[in-house]
Amino acid sequence: MLIGIDLGTTNSLAACYRNGKTEIITNRLGKKITPSIVSIDDSDHILVGETAREYGMLHPDRTASVFKRAMGTGKTFDLGGHSFLAEELSSFVLRSLKEDAEAYLEEKIDEAIISVPAYFNDKQRKATIRAGGLAGLKVSRIINEPTASAIAYGIGRQGKSERCLVLDLGGGTFDVTVLEYYKNIMEVYAIAGDNFLGGEDFTQVLFDMFMERTKLDQEDIGFRDLRLIFKAAEQAKCSFCDSDVVLMNVTVSGKRYAESFEASEYEMRCKELLEKLRKPIEKALNDAKIALSDLDEILLTGGAIRLPIIRKHVRRICGMEPVSLPEPEETVALGAALQCAMKERDQQVEEIILTDVCPFTLGTSVIRDNGSFEIPGVYLPIIERNTVIPVSRKQIVYTAHDDQKYVDVEILQGESRIAANNILLGKLTVEVPVGPKGQEAIEITYTYDIDALLEVEVKVLSTGMTKNVIIQEEEKQESEAEKASRIKRLEYLKFNPREDEENMLVMLRADRVYEESLSNERKDIEKLVEDFQKALDDKNILMIEINKKKLTELLDEIENGNNDRLVA
Repeated sequence: MLIGIDLGTTNSLAACYRNGKTEIITNRLGKKITPSIVSIDDSDHILVGETAREYGMLHPDRTASVFKRAMGTGKTFDLGGHSFLAEELSSFVLRSLKEDAEAYLEEKIDEAIISVPAYFNDKQRKATIRAGGLAGLKVSRIINEPTASAIAYGIGRQGKSERCLVLDLGGGTFDVTVLEYYKNIMEVYAIAGDNFLGGEDFTQVLFDMFMERTKLDQEDIGFRDLRLIFKAAEQAKCSFCDSDVVLMNVTVSGKRYAESFEASEYEMRCKELLEKLRKPIEKALNDAKIALSDLDEILLTGGAIRLPIIRKHVRRICGMEPVSLPEPEETVALGAALQCAMKERDQQVEEIILTDVCPFTLGTSVIRDNGSFEIPGVYLPIIERNTVIPVSRKQIVYTAHDDQKYVDVEILQGESRIAANNILLGKLTVEVPVGPKGQEAIEITYTYDIDALLEVEVKVLSTGMTKNVIIQEEEKQESEAEKASRIKRLEYLKFNPREDEENMLVMLRADRVYEESLSNERKDIEKLVEDFQKALDDKNILMIEINKKKLTELLDEIENGNNDRLVA
């Protein structure tokens, strides 16, 4: 049987479709929700969920949580002398859900549809698929969490067209999706998000407030007490749903601390976090070329949206009343279960055709000649973010040097105009006939399908030599040289060499707006950035001021245009 799984940052759960309806699968404790926490006890037994959480209160050094944020990275978690990647820890959670489902449904479960944040990149999605495989599950499809929520809510349930903005704020991630339902077709127009913004961050604010109020120093407190304080902060945060004043009672090193906090005070301290909700909303609406006044509904899902200050702030940003989905923690899993029924063509479920988009731009690195000088390491987008998938795009590039014998094609994913700042997914090398630069043409084809499988083909047009690669489940481990290169790049980003602060600010702003923009806007920015950079290198004060003014005016124009899309 096929089940739907919401593999969450804070909590996970599974659901199925049977007897004409969706239902949440209860775990071995008779509860619907399984905390995404893993512990290794002193007997080397794996503990998952609430058991692991309780064990972790006493043995935090043997416990891991919020590891979903590290999916697709090389980060390891050391538990009781054992080292695990995030995908391995996730596989323990998935295995627990699988076993609970088999007991609940009294049949073997070997296949699942798993949800991921819409803004997960290729590496994170592949890591999720590998986690399923390690748990003994064939992952038949990855579905974006906001899309699953929209399916569960029943967009288009009355047979009418609806255009919606779905905001999914879970324990560790924030996703924004603009979609439309029309004649059994659910079309995703654009997605955006923040993989490091969620309910855990709002809990951290209350934790910090408690530490300041009590004048406790984290360096003087053991792991166990810190976990107790964080748990108390989580409980107090949830209490804001029912009260304007909450109380935290915690015993630290034998001493009892009790502090109360008002909702208005908490809201002020969360101001920076709340404002982080705005940028992904603006970005998604801008990419979709849709204004708020064009929307029929704004849907809120994810456990963190229960916080009144979040609903209030969304209302302030959007200028309209959002709809909070009932049991927001369950909607993603229920939507995944409905997708399971559609895949199995259950006659009791009306099939919805889903069209999805590519979450990040896919491209390669090139050397650009602007007529005056060559610029190495420039990012060349081939498939732009929020392009409807499946999709195939071709791009022709040319040899960059005289007597060049081969061409390296880096397969990159990201939004930075600087190639090295994007994620390297793979590389293809092809031989080319020796000759003057620009003589040999190389055709690069990127094909991206609905299951997030990327195929890249590189063809030398003069010889017909072709090489291709499929970027799917297997990824090489990062070498020490690559780690050193990554550290060096981060150091460069941290210590910008430009001493002139004003010029530095304009360049940084240009990089940001470039990442937020698409197509022609990117070309305009890139041209002016190149002119400005040349003026800086030449130390031509007049041209610096002229080009800086041009670039600033363009950035103002683009950003003002983007902001206008939020006016209902």
